[in-house]
Amino acid sequence: MANQFESKVALVTGGNSGIGRAVALAFAKAGAKVVVAARRVPEGEATVAMINDLGGDAHFVKTDVSDINAVKAMIAACIAKYGGLDYAINNAGIEGTPLTQTAEYEEKVWDKVIDINLKGVWLCMKYEIPELLKRGQGAIVNMSSLAGLRGGPFGVAYYASKHGVIGITKAAAHEYAAQGLRINAVCPAVIETPMVDRAFSNNEELTAQFKAMHPLGRFGQPEDVASATLWLCSEGASFITGHSLPVDGGRLI
Repeated sequence: MANQFESKVALVTGGNSGIGRAVALAFAKAGAKVVVAARRVPEGEATVAMINDLGGDAHFVKTDVSDINAVKAMIAACIAKYGGLDYAINNAGIEGTPLTQTAEYEEKVWDKVIDINLKGVWLCMKYEIPELLKRGQGAIVNMSSLAGLRGGPFGVAYYASKHGVIGITKAAAHEYAAQGLRINAVCPAVIETPMVDRAFSNNEELTAQFKAMHPLGRFGQPEDVASATLWLCSEGASFITGHSLPVDGGRLI
C-alpha cells in the first residue's frame, strides 16, 4: 500500500489522538498530504509534527465539527493549502456518559453526543462532497462503531449516533455512487484509545470482561482501524460502497 496515495489529499477529523491520529499517520506514510482537523490544538499540532518527522506533508485546522461555520472554514483551509480533496475520514466523536442507563441519561449530554457524532458527520459530508466530486472520484469513510450495529451498555446517545452514522452513510452512498464517489463506514469494537481508557476508568475487572468478549483475545489497536480505513479508500475497494465494515476481533461472530 506504500505510496498508493501519492499526491492525493486526505482530510481526517478528530486527528489529534487515537484512531484519527493513526489514520492521519497511515495516509502520510502512503504518500498523501494530510489535513488534520480537531478541537484540541496542541494534540492536533502534535499529529502534524509526527507526520513532518516522517517526511510527510500535513496541515492542522482547529475545527468543531458540530459548528457549520467551523466546518466551512475547515474545507476552505484544505482547498487553500492543497488545492483539492480526494479522501475524507469523518472520525471526530465523543463517548458521552458510558454505563449510564437511558432513564438517567442527561439531555445536555444527549444533545452534545448527537451534535458531534452524527450532525458533525453530516455537516462534514455536506461540504466535503462538492470538493470530492470536482476530482471525478474519491472516497469518504465515516467512523461508526460496533455500537452502530448492536446495543450495549455504553450510553443510549452513543448507540443512537453510531447507528445514525451508518444510516447517513448508506443514504449518501446511494446518492453519489453514479458520480464516482464511494462512501463507507468503519465499525470498530473496543480499540485501545484515550476514549476507551476513560470509559473503563482503569477498571481491571471490567476491562478483562470486555476483552474476553473478543474471540481474538485482545482489544484492537488504532492501527487496525487505520488499515481498514485506508483499504476502503484504495483501488482494492473500488467496488465497495455503502458498506459498514466491522473491525472487531470477531466480536460479532
